[in-house]
Amino acid sequence: MLENYFPILLFIVIAFVFGGIMVAAGTVLGPHRPDSEKLSPYECGFEAFEDARMKFDVRYYLVAILFILFDLEIAFLFPWAVTLNEIGALGFWSMMVFLAILVVGFVYEWMKGALEWE
Repeated sequence: MLENYFPILLFIVIAFVFGGIMVAAGTVLGPHRPDSEKLSPYECGFEAFEDARMKFDVRYYLVAILFILFDLEIAFLFPWAVTLNEIGALGFWSMMVFLAILVVGFVYEWMKGALEWE
């Protein structure tokens, strides 16, 4: 039974060997000219000017959570749209309930001012 998995194992070994060769070739053949600019900390195009352990506004996290929420919504909508003909009316209305719950949460966040930046 294990001989059925030999092509997969061989593929993984070849991928690791090829990847290692590419990393080694880049290290050996690439230019090595470090200077103070290249070795300095870089943060969004600006010099690092504050402590890395500073507190963030909680709205940053709320926007991040909303992004993840609506990103996952799209992940659920695509398979639903592809199989809509096969799942029928029950599938359609269950997705409408799902979307309604998401819209209620979005409106709640909007009304609380979580999306407003000062």
